Amino acid sequence: MQVSVSSYSFSQLKKDPVEIIALAKELGFTAIEYTGVERETALRVREEAERAGMPIICYTVWANFLAAASLEEEVQRVYGQVDIAEILGVKKMRHDASGGFNAPLSAYNSFDQALPLLAKGCRMVTEYAAAKGIETMVENHGFFCQDSLRVASLIGAVNHPNFGALVDIGNFLCADEDPAKASGNLAAMAKHVHAKDFHLKPGAGDNPGEGWFRSRGGNYLRGAIVGHGVVPVRQCLDNLRRAGYDGSVSIEFEGMENCLAGIRIGRQNLEAIMAK
Repeated sequence: MQVSVSSYSFSQLKKDPVEIIALAKELGFTAIEYTGVERETALRVREEAERAGMPIICYTVWANFLAAASLEEEVQRVYGQVDIAEILGVKKMRHDASGGFNAPLSAYNSFDQALPLLAKGCRMVTEYAAAKGIETMVENHGFFCQDSLRVASLIGAVNHPNFGALVDIGNFLCADEDPAKASGNLAAMAKHVHAKDFHLKPGAGDNPGEGWFRSRGGNYLRGAIVGHGVVPVRQCLDNLRRAGYDGSVSIEFEGMENCLAGIRIGRQNLEAIMAK
């Protein structure tokens, strides 16, 4: 496995996306993942990455097939993101499926009812991306599609070899799911991996205040440096390795610490874990 870093980890700095490449290289990374690049910036990012010898290994974007005016409208918008992925030169792209039951496509009472529509949107996108040589995937992200078995059901319903999972080992906690068990459920479907960690406090206690948010079940979470939180990083990565995953693992830091320190320490911790 190769340790990489997501541009999202540098969000605190509010830098031009092109500048992040040099920062990642200074921190010891040899590959980078990008989130939400504007079309007019994508070529500059690719050229700088090639100049620096820093491959862009994945492109991650938001999507919500339940919230647009129509499924076709949202699919067309995501097609545009696939076009940006092509400009970046990546071979993998993650998009969301949905954050939940949002108007106007809100006439669903369960995930199972929404599943056919979500699968249709994902399949349309992956067929479009496949023609460009880009694999697509959905992440355990956005509360509504966060559980490992929901992600697995969606991948099964899409039923396309070009479509799989971006396994974020920390995000399972947002749905109050055990990361070790959940990563094992999705390991065989993994096309890319995020290394993320969280601090956790039970929802029955007092609100810890600024910097914390609540899981779907009401527990309190705060982003942590990889290795400092409660996520069993070693066990999750071992589950993925045993299933045959040997690709990139991108650090996605969203803690309160200075991001450069958080990313640097997280890389050191992750590489030490992977070495064992």
